[in-house]
Amino acid sequence: MKSFNIPEFYRSPVVSAIKNYRKNSDPRKKDFSPTLVDFGPLAFYIARHFGFCYGVENAIEISFKAISENPTKNIYLLSQMIHNPEVNKDLEQAGVKFLQDTYGHQIIPFDTLTTNDVVIIPAFGTTLEIEKLLLEKNIDILKYNTTCPFVERVWKRAEQIGKEEYTIIIHGKNKHEETRATFSHSRHYSKAIVVKDIEEAKLLSNYITGKKNANTFAEDFKGKCSENFNPETDLQRVGVINQTTMLASETQEIADFFKQVMIDKYGETNYKHHFADTRDTLCYATNENQDATYALLQTDADLAIVVGGYNSSNTSHLVELLEKKFHTYFISSDQEIKNKNEIHHFDYPNQKNTSTNDFIPKKEKVKIILTSGASCPDAEVEKVMNKILSYFNNCKSTKEILTQFN
Repeated sequence: MKSFNIPEFYRSPVVSAIKNYRKNSDPRKKDFSPTLVDFGPLAFYIARHFGFCYGVENAIEISFKAISENPTKNIYLLSQMIHNPEVNKDLEQAGVKFLQDTYGHQIIPFDTLTTNDVVIIPAFGTTLEIEKLLLEKNIDILKYNTTCPFVERVWKRAEQIGKEEYTIIIHGKNKHEETRATFSHSRHYSKAIVVKDIEEAKLLSNYITGKKNANTFAEDFKGKCSENFNPETDLQRVGVINQTTMLASETQEIADFFKQVMIDKYGETNYKHHFADTRDTLCYATNENQDATYALLQTDADLAIVVGGYNSSNTSHLVELLEKKFHTYFISSDQEIKNKNEIHHFDYPNQKNTSTNDFIPKKEKVKIILTSGASCPDAEVEKVMNKILSYFNNCKSTKEILTQFN
C-alpha cells in the first residue's frame, strides 16, 4: 500500500513498533486478536487495527501540500477535512480557513471566493452542487481534492444501479458530510433516500408493502429523499449503498431486509428485477477496525478507552460495540484525562459531555482496552497511554516493552 508523507508529529514510535510487529507476523491480516502490552501493574489491550486509514493519510498529505505550495494565497477547506479536532486545529493554525461547519452551515460566504483562491475538498467529498459553484468561479476542484477513494467507489456503485433505474437507498446519517455528498451524487442518476438504521428501513418497507400510504411519506422522510419522491412508483426497484463508516453488520442487515421484502412481494424468481444485490461498500479500514473491536470483546479488560473526534462516525461505532461489554470512555485526547481519578468523556448515546470519577479500578493489575478511530493520529493514542502509565508505580519502561516488538 502507498506510503504517505504526513507530518511526523502525527506518528508514534511506540504505536508504529506495535503495528509493524503485527504486520510482519500477520501479513495477510487473518489474526484480529489485540496486542497485549504488559507494563506490570498496568496492561493495555491494543486493537489489531486502528488509527489513520489510507483515505485520511491521503487527505492530510494533500492538505499540507496545498499549504506549502501556496504561501501567498488564501487556502480554504469546504468543511472539516476529517473528523478529528487536533488535525483540523493544526490546519487552522497553518492558515487554512473553513468555509462551512461539519453540518454544512456557512462560515465564510462562497461569494468571497476568487479565482486565485485555493479550495481543498475534504476526505468526505462534496456535493455536485458545490462542485458546480466552484467551477463557475474558475476554481480548480481537482488539484487539492482529498475525497477518499472508497467514498468515490460508493458513488460509482450508485451510478451503476441508478442507471439501471433502481432507487438508491443510502444507509447513513443524513446530516453527515459524506452522506450529503453521496446523496447528491446518487440523486443525479436516480431517486435516492437515506435510512439511518434498521428501524427506518422497516418504516420505509411499509411503503413498499402498502401498509402505509403515500400521504404520510413526506413527514416520515422529510429532508431524507430526493425531490418529488413517489413511494408508490419509486420503491418498486431498490438497491442499498452506504456511508462508508457505518457498522458493517447494520448495512448487511438492512440490505438483507430489503432483499427479503422484495422476495415476499414479488416472489423468489422475480426479486432480482426489484432488488440490486450490491456488494458491501464499506471501506477496508472500517471493516478492519470493527473486526478488531469484536476481537477486543473477547478480552478480560476492566475498561475501554476509545480516542477520536466526537463527531466521527467510524469512531462512534467502535464505542457502540465496546459499550456492550465494558465501561467505555470516548475521549478526544489525553487532555480529557484530568487525573487518575477523573476522566471527561463523551456520552455518545445521549450526545453529551460528561465526567466519571474513579474510572481506574483499584486492583493489583489493571487491564485497559485502547483503540481509536480512522481519523485519529497514532501520537494521540500514545499520549493517552503515557498519561495513564504516569498514574502507576513500578511499571516497566517503554524502552523495555518495545524490545519485544523489534
